[in-house]
Amino acid sequence: MDEARNAKDFGVVWTTLPEEAQARALARAIVEAGLGACVQRQAVRSTYLWQGALCDEAEWLLSIKTVRANFEPLARFIRDHHPYTVPEIVMLPWAASTPDYAQWVLETTRRAELPAANAGSGGASHDS
Repeated sequence: MDEARNAKDFGVVWTTLPEEAQARALARAIVEAGLGACVQRQAVRSTYLWQGALCDEAEWLLSIKTVRANFEPLARFIRDHHPYTVPEIVMLPWAASTPDYAQWVLETTRRAELPAANAGSGGASHDS
């Protein structure tokens, strides 16, 4: 792990969306923008207070693997593409990682720095 010096340089960002199609579209846009190396989607049920009312809703949780340096641009991107007034945008730091996986996340998220002409070019599939 040449440049990925330690796990604290990486994290998982969580956000939730009300509809599967919205979650799928946002996940794809995040990866295409190079702001996340991998985004996992899963159905969840959330219980929370909103404007004085107790809510119990089906939602879609996105778990976004990224580098800590991408948090602010990723948070802005999520806000700009999110239907909620106050979206959940929380980053959890990694406690540890295998060096090869951390290096892959680092290299994959660097695409955000590349010119737009390089965005969307093919690559190997990866299960995360």
